[in-house]
Amino acid sequence: MPRPRRTMLWHGLCWALAFLAGSACTLASAAVRRGQPPNVLVICSDDHAAYVTGAYDNDQVRTPNIDRLAAGGIRFLRAYCNAPVCTASRQSFLTGRYPRTIGVTLLQTPLPESEVTMAETLRLAGFDTASIGKMHFNSNLKHGFDLRVDMPEYRQWLKTQPPEQAITGSVQPKWRPFRDPARVWLNAACVPENATDERMHGTYFARQAAEYLEQPHDKPYFLMVSFYEPHSPFRFPDEYRGRYDPQSFEVPPVGPEDDNQIPAEFRDLTDDEKRGIIAAYYTSVEFMDKNVGIVLDALERSGQADNTIVVYLGDHGYMLGQHGRFEKHCSYEEAVRVPLVIRYPGRIGAGRLTHAMVELVDVVPTIYHLCGYNATAPLQGRSLIALLDGKTSKHRDHVIVEYAQNDEVMIRDNDWKLVYERGARRRTDGYDTERPLVPHQFRLYDLFQDPAEMHNVVDDPKHADTVKRLKDLLVAHLVQTARQVDQVPTEADPLTILEYCVQPHDVAAPGKRD
Repeated sequence: MPRPRRTMLWHGLCWALAFLAGSACTLASAAVRRGQPPNVLVICSDDHAAYVTGAYDNDQVRTPNIDRLAAGGIRFLRAYCNAPVCTASRQSFLTGRYPRTIGVTLLQTPLPESEVTMAETLRLAGFDTASIGKMHFNSNLKHGFDLRVDMPEYRQWLKTQPPEQAITGSVQPKWRPFRDPARVWLNAACVPENATDERMHGTYFARQAAEYLEQPHDKPYFLMVSFYEPHSPFRFPDEYRGRYDPQSFEVPPVGPEDDNQIPAEFRDLTDDEKRGIIAAYYTSVEFMDKNVGIVLDALERSGQADNTIVVYLGDHGYMLGQHGRFEKHCSYEEAVRVPLVIRYPGRIGAGRLTHAMVELVDVVPTIYHLCGYNATAPLQGRSLIALLDGKTSKHRDHVIVEYAQNDEVMIRDNDWKLVYERGARRRTDGYDTERPLVPHQFRLYDLFQDPAEMHNVVDDPKHADTVKRLKDLLVAHLVQTARQVDQVPTEADPLTILEYCVQPHDVAAPGKRD
């Protein structure tokens, strides 16, 4: 379709973006359809693992709304977060830059005001911008969102509602992770929140988003809807009680090499408690999917579905007993692989899937391209546009994920994964193993022969070339993406560089949680 001519307005916008971001940004085209860019709707869930989704071949969980979204677009079978922790992952995919580069690698670190988010860029381009639900900015800054609706607004709304009839049956106690036993704060009893569907914050956020979508807009909009589910304690309302029988789930086997890396917090869980935790997680996923449906239905009613880019993603994955763990703060596939679905009717064919390896940092430049903009540095993600247009079946040769709280980083390519842990300090995130520290630990997994990552083959001499290749790629990436490159050791020894780079180098002292 024809593209409109550039005007001085767009040249001025380009200059403004370049000034704001500290580097060049060009706007290749101001509009896509009839002189106006498409709307953008991003739906984000918290701790939703790709493998607990119908569209990702799980026939036990019920996720009809995410599944229909996937049926209308493209699903990415090998999409990876850039950090398996909420704050770092979210601020990374919202800026299109690596957590280590923006200096946000720890849970409580606030996103710096100097970082440019997708909301700020699209707002300058003439979009209305709104975020509803969890953002984890860890500050009062709006970072480009004209409208912000989160827990304070929900709590204020809740005060205006008439009292509910008391819930009969057991309900979740106050969530107190690491103070209560894991079986309590991980909801092994598989009991609901002390609330009905009408009073749940997930339902409130979904309805706020629906109202926003159905109101008139004289400009394109960027709406981000971010649910707190299925994050522990795996919340769901009373109406969802008993949706899944814990005994219908199998407890994942613990591998022969897992004992030394299982957090002490999980060691006393019984198999029945593990099944209960899995059932609670599945129930919370189903409840979250219901709310995704509220948002998608409102988009359909608005008449804007055909002119709206819809992205669904999880901020990271989650372990449900694999390797004895119930968390995400590690490098196993279940913790770092995420659901990623993109739908844009007329541009992306329905029912597509791709095995290409991608990172969540790639989402921002992709959205810019679909809106007709060509944004360059300081973005570090790579646009997926060639994949979406069917011009290639590949994207990245490897992906890199780091968890700075544990001084841990991984790199994986098509067949191999190399994990490095500095092992010089006890964990302070609640997941300490209470085992002796192992300094400078490397693990190598043959993902083709051992997809469950049960056998570390790093010491096998026949894999020495693979270890060196992946280590060299990893070191080069860490140096190139360092926030303060001049502080990185200049020694040729890659171990010295790794030791420095995997530690947190955040921009500020951790602030209050958003």
